[in-house]
Amino acid sequence: MPKRKLDPLPPAAFQILLALAGADLHGYGIMRQVADQTGGRVRLGPGTLYSSIQSLVEEKLIEEIKPADGKETDQDRRRVYRLSSAGRKLARNEAARLADVLRVARAKNILRGDYV
Repeated sequence: MPKRKLDPLPPAAFQILLALAGADLHGYGIMRQVADQTGGRVRLGPGTLYSSIQSLVEEKLIEEIKPADGKETDQDRRRVYRLSSAGRKLARNEAARLADVLRVARAKNILRGDYV
């Protein structure tokens, strides 16, 4: 079986999947959503954002949405992305994996407090 390009899933890609779990967004909207959902701790620059989006599209984890009527106007130049079912499944698995890591960290007294 060939190695997947996004295995393991990079943190930037996971944040993009989480951003798209709530709504379909264009690139700048994803950038803002990631900053909001991380309290400003993660800020994706354009290079990281668009290379991650390209990889996610190639792996069919997200998909670009075309205008409903099939016609693109100057105002519709923004590409809007949607989380695919495979992307949702991968995000769910990654969240479960991270939850397991947090349980171990708590059990070893590495992580304390109400982070999760």
